[in-house]
Amino acid sequence: MPTITAPDGTRLYHEESGQGVPIVFVHEFAGDHRSFEPQMRHFSRSHRCIAFDARGYPPSEVPDAPEAYGQDIARDDVVAVLDGLGLERAHIVGHSMGAYTALHVAIHHPERCLSVAAIGCGWGSHPDEGEERAAVCADIARMFREEPMEAAAAAYARTPMRKAFESKDPRGFADFEKTLADHSATGLSLTMSQVQGRRPTLWDLREPLSRLAVPLLVIVGDEDDPCLDGSVFLKRTAPMAALVVVPRSGHTLTLEEPAAVNAALADLFRAVADGAWMTHRRDS
Repeated sequence: MPTITAPDGTRLYHEESGQGVPIVFVHEFAGDHRSFEPQMRHFSRSHRCIAFDARGYPPSEVPDAPEAYGQDIARDDVVAVLDGLGLERAHIVGHSMGAYTALHVAIHHPERCLSVAAIGCGWGSHPDEGEERAAVCADIARMFREEPMEAAAAAYARTPMRKAFESKDPRGFADFEKTLADHSATGLSLTMSQVQGRRPTLWDLREPLSRLAVPLLVIVGDEDDPCLDGSVFLKRTAPMAALVVVPRSGHTLTLEEPAAVNAALADLFRAVADGAWMTHRRDS
């Protein structure tokens, strides 16, 4: 089983396919490496694609200590994947929780990023949502800790931001729900309480984001209400950011609308390779 060892000794499972310029995929809270299967299949024809499972998500190790989880630790795990695979730089593609982590990699280690894509980023990040976010995260952590996994997965999968996926693609949604139910209750509970519940908001990151020189693509579904404001904030704040809004779509974009996501990512990778990302601004 291919694993990479994080700085604290936690083993992280990863899969890879293809050759060429590397892309590292960082998954959302309700997903794992399988959440990027449509992207892995598409881009491995021309790139070296790596998808890994965050700590707490088997077959990666599941530490049982709360202090083994956190936003800075998640950031360092991505760098550990790069180091473990001998990658000096890569395109970093993150979804939701993984998008926050990808942004932290770009802020703290811009030299390791060819580009960053932040898909469905912004839940719980508005300054007015601080107390509400803390309460929601505590409730979700408790649910995964105390309720049967199948029931907890069914409840979490059916939040309003995922209704479009369930309606448009019931078969794909069923696979997504099954994937979520396969996860570790301990890992999900600690990830929610220690990463999601304690990370800084996008608004907290205004100053470093305003100086970010890494090419940044922000992708959001127009029915992903909790992430719309945050996605627009990223576009307005980061000088190298472009925004793609996918119509009639919710939060689980990599699986719900893979063709739209793949097309947007392909445009990003092509523009970066050509040195043409945001060149229109230099000409204006």
